[in-house]
Amino acid sequence: MNMPTNNFLSEVERNAVVEMRHAMHREPELSNNEWKTQKRIIETLAAFGLTEAKTFHKTGVYVDIQGLAPGANRSIAMRGDIDALPIQEARDDLPYRSQVPGVMHACGHDMHGSIALGTALAFHRMRENFSGRLRVFFQPAEEAEPLGGRTVVEENLLDGFDAAVGFHVRTDIPAGSYGARAGAVTKSADQFSLEFIGTMAHGAKPHLGVDAIAIAGAFINEVQKVVSREMPVDDGAVVTIGTIHGGEATNIICPSVTMTGTIRTSSPERRKLLVQRVREIAEGVAAIHRGRAEFSSHAGEPPVVNDNSMVERFKQIVVQSDGEDKYIEGSASSGSDDFGFYSGCIPSIYFWFGSKEPGNESGVHTPTFGVSDQTLVPTTELAIRYCWELFQSA
Repeated sequence: MNMPTNNFLSEVERNAVVEMRHAMHREPELSNNEWKTQKRIIETLAAFGLTEAKTFHKTGVYVDIQGLAPGANRSIAMRGDIDALPIQEARDDLPYRSQVPGVMHACGHDMHGSIALGTALAFHRMRENFSGRLRVFFQPAEEAEPLGGRTVVEENLLDGFDAAVGFHVRTDIPAGSYGARAGAVTKSADQFSLEFIGTMAHGAKPHLGVDAIAIAGAFINEVQKVVSREMPVDDGAVVTIGTIHGGEATNIICPSVTMTGTIRTSSPERRKLLVQRVREIAEGVAAIHRGRAEFSSHAGEPPVVNDNSMVERFKQIVVQSDGEDKYIEGSASSGSDDFGFYSGCIPSIYFWFGSKEPGNESGVHTPTFGVSDQTLVPTTELAIRYCWELFQSA
């Protein structure tokens, strides 16, 4: 295979990538409701000759491009997520600002989906010149359950693939720069629900009851010791109690308290242990106080774990094409991403592209978040170049 000496994207493809970004941003759709986005992607692919796109997870799309040249015949997957967030956009300076009240692309998924589109279009046009299969996922529901990444795995859509490529905008890296690091780069995110059950009594006679609020207070204090005393520091474990409800009167011993929270870690090995220990702390604290605990958990996103050799190859490409100063390794994120389902199956990379510049300095999930169009085509070119080189690996 001969790598193109100039840019990969043709002018018409570059225009399609930018138009897709603007259309997605103007008409953002929440997780599991990306119907217009799905239709727009399928129609755009078809206009360029990719007429056999398939759907998954109801609102998702994926398309296969089969290279026709002889060679290693590897299979590579790429993920671009497409869902938006329930946030009112506060960027009146954008001509393509959201037209949907209370919904905006505040996490860059309009960029991600458009990068994936450009990659699919370029490889389709170059199919005579590469060996292998590229599967591009336009994945819904990264932000909310039921997660699209879980469906990719449950429906065996990665079976037989050699590697997966994902990416995300990053607001603390300058626009025009890129980064990646080996190992865990996000945390798992498992949700739990908990009810402490006591016995009601009059507030003047507390000994006749079992105070669920007292149990809850003891649990809140004790559960953080799981993180500080039982988990290695580099696991980055976090236990967050997000909601708590209990009590109906000022003079009654509360018989029931409910709470919900999130359990995070960057360690796939200790993920189940951490959830188990939170359960044991809840049940133990309740028993000490003569009450009981009902605990349930729901497994969310696994941590995203980057393959060492894929990261090293990515760094080489960035340095060669953009210069050493444009590669910024970046620190691991304390957030989560359902690309972890992909990286849990096959060797993967989840690289970052920077967006920070004057006028675009807000973090993700904020009303003033934004990414310049100027980063879109260069990042797409980099994603294509990276996949191109992966196909040349034996």
